[in-house]
Amino acid sequence: MRNRFITKLIDLAHHNDKLILVVGDLGYNVVEPFADLFPERFLNAGVSEQNMMGLAAGLASEGMHVFVYSIANFPLFRCAEQIRNDVDYHNLPVTIVSVGGGLAYGALGYSHHALQDYALIRTLPNMLIASPGDPQEVEGCLDFLNENPQPSYLRLGKAGEKEYHSKIPKPKPGLWQTVKESPIGSSAPTLITTGAVLQSVMEWSKHPKLKDFQIKSLPIWGLASKKNQIEQVMSTEGIVITVEDHLFDAGFGSWMKESLGGNAEAESRLRHIALTSEVFGLVGSQEALNEKGGISLESVLKILS
Repeated sequence: MRNRFITKLIDLAHHNDKLILVVGDLGYNVVEPFADLFPERFLNAGVSEQNMMGLAAGLASEGMHVFVYSIANFPLFRCAEQIRNDVDYHNLPVTIVSVGGGLAYGALGYSHHALQDYALIRTLPNMLIASPGDPQEVEGCLDFLNENPQPSYLRLGKAGEKEYHSKIPKPKPGLWQTVKESPIGSSAPTLITTGAVLQSVMEWSKHPKLKDFQIKSLPIWGLASKKNQIEQVMSTEGIVITVEDHLFDAGFGSWMKESLGGNAEAESRLRHIALTSEVFGLVGSQEALNEKGGISLESVLKILS
């Protein structure tokens, strides 16, 4: 995903001279092609994330669309006050790019685990979450953000993600994207993901008990895009299972539940798979930590039993 991000950003920058990339002394072996082509629109702010976010807000206030790029928590929790006060409050076009969402940097420990990022960002009124599930969705999200510059959080996987869309989708806030159709139509149960956990869900869908599931993705969402969720949940006759590599508390699944606004019938169809607190402080591969935290095929089968 991160390589596709840079490739797409370069393409957009050729046609939009307002795009700037700022990094926090990270991202090398990825960001150089942009820096080489657009040296006057590339800045290394150093290991100074709070200053980096203030710099981005200043550039955005002068009409630039600034992409701030770093690993996992570094461009987010280290500068939460600057994001809230400088970027979101002033409704400025700054896109925070977090590479390695969830447990993608599992072996580097808790300092690199992004388990509470949705929780922080989705409480900010002007902030939009863009959490693509495959490289094609990365391009679709960037197309949307380029056309609709605003405070936003782009959460990327680390590397090696497969493509599941046959063409670049055109995501819109709060609207589900179809990744895999069901042979039995609208009566099928639904697995809906946000972010790179789509990769796992597509592997699970090969299991015989999941062969009739339809797979949906919600790449773009946030506080202001809850209104369409009841209609979309009710458009399918089966259960809807949200899947995310984030804690359930204040994450995507709880956002979906809030979006249903107490509609009893819609809520009765909703189930959730998310990370548990058992992963706190652990070190290991992304696959092993996801399994430990409950992101697994067994969790789906348990819901169905």
